[in-house]
Amino acid sequence: MNDVYAPPQDPLRLLHEDAQLVVIDKPSGLLSVPGRGAHLADCLLSRVQAVFPDALLVHRLDRDTSGVMVFALTPHAQRHLGLQFEKRQVKKTYVARVQGLLEPKTGRVDLPLIVDWPNRPRQKVCHETGKPAQTDWRVLRAAEDESRVRLMPRTGRSHQLRVHMLALGHPILGDPFYAKGTARDHPRLMLHSEELRLRHPEGGAGLRFRAASPF
Repeated sequence: MNDVYAPPQDPLRLLHEDAQLVVIDKPSGLLSVPGRGAHLADCLLSRVQAVFPDALLVHRLDRDTSGVMVFALTPHAQRHLGLQFEKRQVKKTYVARVQGLLEPKTGRVDLPLIVDWPNRPRQKVCHETGKPAQTDWRVLRAAEDESRVRLMPRTGRSHQLRVHMLALGHPILGDPFYAKGTARDHPRLMLHSEELRLRHPEGGAGLRFRAASPF
């Protein structure tokens, strides 16, 4: 993408803080981690570290995706949380607005994904070399021109939700990579990380963090 990086300057939206972790509601348009070059240095990680100097990265959200992100505050918490993501023990729930009338009401996309090298960072479905990827969906509201859906990724591939919705013929509205025509004419990518469920790194208690969708 050749657009100018102009991230929002809103103050941090803190959802939770304790001795082991901090949870933030990330705005759309802000990188999770620094990009290449000084002009891409501003990111959620650096903003969190300005307030919590010990904060460590655990996972990422795409620049244009908003919602729940957890950061570790100790190396132990980073290892513990990182393993939960790696072993797919973290339950992730997203909400999205997609083009068209998505039917049936529920289903699963099971299509392997791999980077589309000539067009990176775009990803693509590839049955020969792709890595397994599964997404469950549930329609919340539907009309002829768009549907509001809840997406539950079972794997964590790059751009997974975006490519899986495209593969169904229902790209996420406002997607600068995969939407075309009027589906692209939205002020932001209509994808939001609504909820994370994980275990606390100290003691293993179940935790649920939620951020309401801004759209």
